[in-house]
Amino acid sequence: MDKWIILLGILLVLLVIVMKLAYNWPRIKRFIREIVDSIGTGGEVDEIIAAAGYAYDAEQDIFYTTMYAWQRNFGYCRLFDEAAAPLSLIIDCEPIYFDYAGKRWMIEFWKGQYAMATGCEVGVYNTTGPDLNIPGVFNGTFYHVVPDEELLDITVTLIKDEKALFTRSGLHWWQTGFILGEFSQPWELSVDITIELLDYEMCRAFVGGLVEAGYHDDEILRRGNYVSLRFAQPRTPQPYTRNPITDGVIQQNNKLLCDIYQDIVKTRSWSEAGLSNRLKLIKQHSPELYIALRNFGRNRRLYEKYSIIKRYL
Repeated sequence: MDKWIILLGILLVLLVIVMKLAYNWPRIKRFIREIVDSIGTGGEVDEIIAAAGYAYDAEQDIFYTTMYAWQRNFGYCRLFDEAAAPLSLIIDCEPIYFDYAGKRWMIEFWKGQYAMATGCEVGVYNTTGPDLNIPGVFNGTFYHVVPDEELLDITVTLIKDEKALFTRSGLHWWQTGFILGEFSQPWELSVDITIELLDYEMCRAFVGGLVEAGYHDDEILRRGNYVSLRFAQPRTPQPYTRNPITDGVIQQNNKLLCDIYQDIVKTRSWSEAGLSNRLKLIKQHSPELYIALRNFGRNRRLYEKYSIIKRYL
């Protein structure tokens, strides 16, 4: 059922663009409202969260990754970073590479605007396999999500304008947090990161990877097997799909969606209401925004090339 709802959302968004350009906006809004109403309201919050692969922290009003989210089945490679911007994810990427215990590891940091949400991520991956060379698709290293015995204790605090927006902490393979309806430029954000590595050798190797990426010794704090740093300005090359012109166009649309969200919630004194009530309010007043909400964060389109990559693993 979820994949049909997502497909319907994509088709409707495309239809919105076409008909808006044809000056039929009032007509299309009525059409979308009829379609959304036909979906029904039962379990809508659970559907949106589950489809995105997240859970909701009501105390901090953020979404975060569950341990066994569907994304855990896909691993990660540079191809996915390149695919992010065209899908409205304008985010800074910082992959840190190192070798440990006979495996090649990548711990990657991300921060920025995930369509309708501001957020950050730290992911942990490794591989023992060779690099892949798939003509026309991908040439490089594909990393797998670490198993439970290699989970790391990761703490992230997302900061904007010197103000901490949220903190997430605990054992994980993908520590994340996302604030729905918050708009940010990537350069406005920084992330304080602390990771407990598995042992002294892994800690030494990770610090070596940070230095290789361009971090200086005085930017890295090491205490036992804990390593802390601030991820602000990326030190590694960013995806080719990121450039000022396309970023500007995509961010303009992301900001518009966030502004509509904030207008609906705040002008109707629902800013303190529960998530379920807020989503019902948005569905009532802006069905097209409600559809967009179903696709925030890292959606399945980001991993559409995985079916090809999987045959080579």
